[in-house]
Amino acid sequence: MLRVGILTKEWPPDVYGGAGVHVDELVRELRPRADVHVHAFGPTRTGAAGHVVHPEFADANAALQTLAIDLDMVRVLDHVDVVHSHTWYTNLAGHLAGELFGVPHVITAHSLEPRRPWKAEQLGGGYRISSWIEASSYREAAAVIAVSDGMKLDLLDAYSFVDPDKVHVVRNGIDTIGWRPEPANHHLAEHGVDPSRPYVVFVGRITRQKGIAHLLAAVERFDESVQLVFCASAPDTPEIGAETARAVAALQERRSVVWIQEHAPRPVVQQLLTHALAFLCPSVYEPLGIVNLEAMACETAVIASDVGGIPEVVVDGDTGLLVPYDASEPKAFEHAFADAVNVLVADPQRAKAMGVRGRARAVADFGWDVVATRTLEVYTSAGAVPGAVAP
Repeated sequence: MLRVGILTKEWPPDVYGGAGVHVDELVRELRPRADVHVHAFGPTRTGAAGHVVHPEFADANAALQTLAIDLDMVRVLDHVDVVHSHTWYTNLAGHLAGELFGVPHVITAHSLEPRRPWKAEQLGGGYRISSWIEASSYREAAAVIAVSDGMKLDLLDAYSFVDPDKVHVVRNGIDTIGWRPEPANHHLAEHGVDPSRPYVVFVGRITRQKGIAHLLAAVERFDESVQLVFCASAPDTPEIGAETARAVAALQERRSVVWIQEHAPRPVVQQLLTHALAFLCPSVYEPLGIVNLEAMACETAVIASDVGGIPEVVVDGDTGLLVPYDASEPKAFEHAFADAVNVLVADPQRAKAMGVRGRARAVADFGWDVVATRTLEVYTSAGAVPGAVAP
């Protein structure tokens, strides 16, 4: 049986983004088919060996802390036949382990540092380090998995030195048993949402990538009958957190905005999605967008920007509405996004029909079993051989 080393920053219960969801679901499907060893940032917990920051690096730049954790991971990867890293946080560990032990290193491209310049706000000079790590790792990787066709094109544009034949598209999946319509709605009132009024919902981290500033500007043009449920937490920096808080507070003086600031558990998010008129995804950068699949699985229409891999998930006019995004014309995007919301506010039956078709699409085209099968095929194409390294 193939021995696989999965390297990740996030692992339950510490999952805050799409990459973490991807790793959790992928490992669940891989484990019956391979001998999977997960190595994650943080303490050891069920299903994963933990790697923490050494006390000597406690006050270091976050990028240096990442390097220290990566080296700690490499130390114990001498028993696997393939290493599979997720995000720049573990790319270096994967690259070094591949070189040290002579096994293939496979990368899943969830996002690209050159496409996220706002990360400099969070990492400072560490952003240059993260960019160097990512570029160097992609240059040497045995194979790269892109989570959408759009991501593959973006990757080859950002890193023209990568051999296109080494890039394999394996789209993200969705657990359509766990994510399904939830008839109960008691969590809505618990969080201040009026279930008797229509509402639209945003769920995501507070980061530039998610287009939050555009969303909050667009709310000013929403039909006054609709509530915005803003389920947003984990700001990238204190500055963007404070900026968002000011914008929400100003909106709440004029509009119905409910801000759920904690990282809401799945049962809460499931109810919020199920009973929403639409899920909103105004991202300025989105390789695929698992959260759109989660909304679709809950039979919720999606209104989203047309960036990255989103058009490969949301079918414009069928499972939701796509809004063209042009960074040079933010006001035009905000106005068009509000117009799309108002279209569905005026026609809730259309929104409901979009949600039904969205779930059917999620079930038919985005199963995690397919993702796991394709991932194993990529390992083999990259040269992974069971027992290549003596246990």
